[in-house]
Amino acid sequence: MFISSAFAQTAAPAASAQGGLVSLILPIGLLVVFYFLMIRPQMKKQKEQRTMIDNLSKGDEIVTNGGLLGRITKLSETILHVEVAPGTEVQVQRSAVLQVLPKGSYK
Repeated sequence: MFISSAFAQTAAPAASAQGGLVSLILPIGLLVVFYFLMIRPQMKKQKEQRTMIDNLSKGDEIVTNGGLLGRITKLSETILHVEVAPGTEVQVQRSAVLQVLPKGSYK
């Protein structure tokens, strides 16, 4: 209303060039935030899980993803034999191990 239409049209290209730069910074900033808050911690957790599974040994007390507690009696490349009760063994995949318990916590 107070600005002439010719003046408003000449100012638009300069503003859109700067607006384009700002519109690129926001998505890049969001990607950086997502990386540090979501992706990086997940990758660290996966690496710790892989290391824990690779370091399993006979006699370790474990918890499986299904909540089964037991002691490892035999190991192979992909299968573990876990004693869940005296005289009762089950076979589970290595990838099903959720946690290694401290020694003596399973009796």
